[in-house]
Amino acid sequence: MSHENGIYVANAPVSYGAFEVTIGKDPNVPDGTALLDAVASAGYEGIDLGPVGYLGTGTELGQRLADRGLGLSGAYLEFTFHDADNVTSMMPELDAMLDTFDAVAPFASTPPPRPTLADAGSASRHGAPGSGSRNPESGLTGAQWDQFAIGMNRVLDRCRERGYDATLHCETGSFLESSAELERALELTDIGMCIETGHQMVGGGDPLAFLNKWSHRVNHVHLKDVTMGIVDDIFKAGEPSSAVWAREAFPRLGEGDFAVAEFVHALIASGFQGWLVVEQDSFPETAERFAQAIEDQRVNRAFLATLGL
Repeated sequence: MSHENGIYVANAPVSYGAFEVTIGKDPNVPDGTALLDAVASAGYEGIDLGPVGYLGTGTELGQRLADRGLGLSGAYLEFTFHDADNVTSMMPELDAMLDTFDAVAPFASTPPPRPTLADAGSASRHGAPGSGSRNPESGLTGAQWDQFAIGMNRVLDRCRERGYDATLHCETGSFLESSAELERALELTDIGMCIETGHQMVGGGDPLAFLNKWSHRVNHVHLKDVTMGIVDDIFKAGEPSSAVWAREAFPRLGEGDFAVAEFVHALIASGFQGWLVVEQDSFPETAERFAQAIEDQRVNRAFLATLGL
């Protein structure tokens, strides 16, 4: 596949219903090699790591990826950045993630994976998704933001010492949910930005406007579509952030309320280069639903091909 635009399209295990909540607990979850086969056959060029060990470990993972022509696009990790003890306690997990990146590197001909950093949020934030914009007073205090910057810089420094450039991920139920909160983090640190179209919309933001304003900081993309009617129902019912997945608020690309085509064209025009990771988070509960997830990712890849990716 040619890369005149410099954009590589990946997928993520969570699109197939494979993540911490289901792996090892639901017998219908595809095993790691079956999932890699599905991702490769659908035409993706890479995959996110997902839960450590699920797709393989060390050089075994590197070989499995190389055998299928796949690169590793990144891996996701949450910190309570404003809590110094939490940041310290999470450093071994960060190092283990970066060790995986190192082990895979000799096998790869794609861009390096991004450490994808998110805020862990709080019980109250997860209990009331969208609070970043719907209830800004629930956010971090000035003093907590000061500690946030210190904590995030510690994590960024560790990533850079290890040779990796991290990216900031917007996450529902976290303290990095609204556009104002994301911009505060970008102003306090020099981290690159992952445009997370689904979570940014759930958080009350406009991913296209955010891209146009911050394209000079965008170094990674997680592309989702969103059905905002489902999100609004979750808000009205007072349901927790987990309902966003349980109710399948993220449909196939082009079937929700996000202007996917317009965003992709703007992304290409911005000169962005690197990984675009398709995500369609779901909680499949039957074998048929897992099979549907595999088919959905084929449809998503074909849709992006019509947009020049």
